[in-house]
Amino acid sequence: MFRVGFGYDVHRLVEGRELWLGGVRIDYVLGLLGHSDADVLIHAICDALLGAAGLRDIGYHFPDTSDEYKDIRSTILLERTVALLHEKGYRIGNIDATICAEQPKLNPHIPAMQSVLAGVMGIPKGDVSIKATTTERLGFTGRQEGISAYVVCLIENVN
Repeated sequence: MFRVGFGYDVHRLVEGRELWLGGVRIDYVLGLLGHSDADVLIHAICDALLGAAGLRDIGYHFPDTSDEYKDIRSTILLERTVALLHEKGYRIGNIDATICAEQPKLNPHIPAMQSVLAGVMGIPKGDVSIKATTTERLGFTGRQEGISAYVVCLIENVN
């Protein structure tokens, strides 16, 4: 049986934080604010995967009120999410993601993000699609106040 999931996340851009997207540190003057490393792409992937498996959402499993997750790398959250899926008998088919950001330009970083994410999830790099777009200077993203990510995924029950 196949199941589809959808995930969305957004974080505010601020000074004094590193910018992490897709498990890759990107050199930029601003970073994303959050309890963890605030990697919006990975958070959206986790939500898509958890939703597809009927396992609620990232905040349920990794609450931002817990000191255990303070400043945690989001790749660790993704590893734990994948383990939850495997425990329930699912395997990941593919990930299709879109990151919305005016700056920095993300296209040069996409191959590295694909490699990191594929490695963490244990799937081929070709099964991780990442696109980057702007919002044509509209909304909070256009004003460079934050970055958002949208993800859909396909999982399969292998039991």
